[in-house]
Amino acid sequence: MTLRPVVVTGTGIVSSLGEGPAPHLAALDGHVPPRVDAERFAPWLVHPAVALDWDRQIPKRSDQRQMEAWQRLGVYAAGLALDAAGLRQDGGLKARTHLIVAAGGGERDYAVDGQILTGLRDAADPGAFLNERLMSDLRPTLFLAQLSNLLAGNIAIVHGVTGASRTFMGEEAAGTDALRIAEARIAAGQADIILAGASYNAERPDSLVLFELGGYLWKRPFAPVAERPPRGGGLILGSGAAFLVLEAAEHAASRGAEALARLHPVPSGRTRRGPGDVRASLRRLWSEAGIGRDAAILSGATGVADVTEAELAAIGELAPGARPVLLGDLVGHVLEAVAPLGAALAVAAIREGRAPEMAVTILGHRRGEGVVRVAAAR
Repeated sequence: MTLRPVVVTGTGIVSSLGEGPAPHLAALDGHVPPRVDAERFAPWLVHPAVALDWDRQIPKRSDQRQMEAWQRLGVYAAGLALDAAGLRQDGGLKARTHLIVAAGGGERDYAVDGQILTGLRDAADPGAFLNERLMSDLRPTLFLAQLSNLLAGNIAIVHGVTGASRTFMGEEAAGTDALRIAEARIAAGQADIILAGASYNAERPDSLVLFELGGYLWKRPFAPVAERPPRGGGLILGSGAAFLVLEAAEHAASRGAEALARLHPVPSGRTRRGPGDVRASLRRLWSEAGIGRDAAILSGATGVADVTEAELAAIGELAPGARPVLLGDLVGHVLEAVAPLGAALAVAAIREGRAPEMAVTILGHRRGEGVVRVAAAR
């Protein structure tokens, strides 16, 4: 079977730096320092989302109110991508556009959680107390608000993207798979156009606590990603979202859409993370992706000690002399959105002629590996 080339015709990026390609390219050049909040969630740091005019992409206030922050970020970025691809007014094409989203769970009712945790201390039967409070205190709508596929639902409602829809969960690997599946389906002729991406809200006490329980968070003054492993390592999470409009090259040409870059097949894997596994996996994925010698490198390195050290060592072997840009230094670690945001930034850089090809590495903080190859559209 002959596979069709897949091109990117629109991107949407939102992060702590701002919206759209311009502030992110400026940060890529080192002209904009990272925005870090070390106060609100001390001792933890976050890269907070920039203030946005939600009305620009989510016109109805009722829609805005029923969304949590991660959903609003994703819907906003999806709208930017659709605008960039010239789809805003094309209801017929949006109805045929497939949607692939990577997302985690929703946010918690912190007041109820606090009351339950406090009551558990003195409960005669903690199990019975927990069940009773969960049944009586949590609103039914809260369970709906936590569904990861609500992001796709809100994109469909707000933007009219009503083709087939898929939502992946699974931290960084989910974002990699969103791009992997989208590219593969278009290449195989199973879809002509797909909107793919992810969003993440780092400004959540419950999420920060979960990462802290695993020992993953950086709790010292801000330090670049590569400087953290020798000092114990750790994540600095960031809020952000990114979506890409992907099309078969022939489909884009037929409607007169400009191909901003080409997305090649996205190899991914999952190792046991034993000694040497990360480096071996990245070497294999690098080869499968067909990364050229002149490719620029954008690393999604997390800052977690072992995996970051292994990733940077492997990149040094695979691309001697290369100076990878670490996405976490720009916008923090955006979890499910690492792959889409890295790919969207790579598209912007290639569109400006900064490199003929870019490799984006995505090695999850505890599982999942992937490499995204973005090249100039020929």
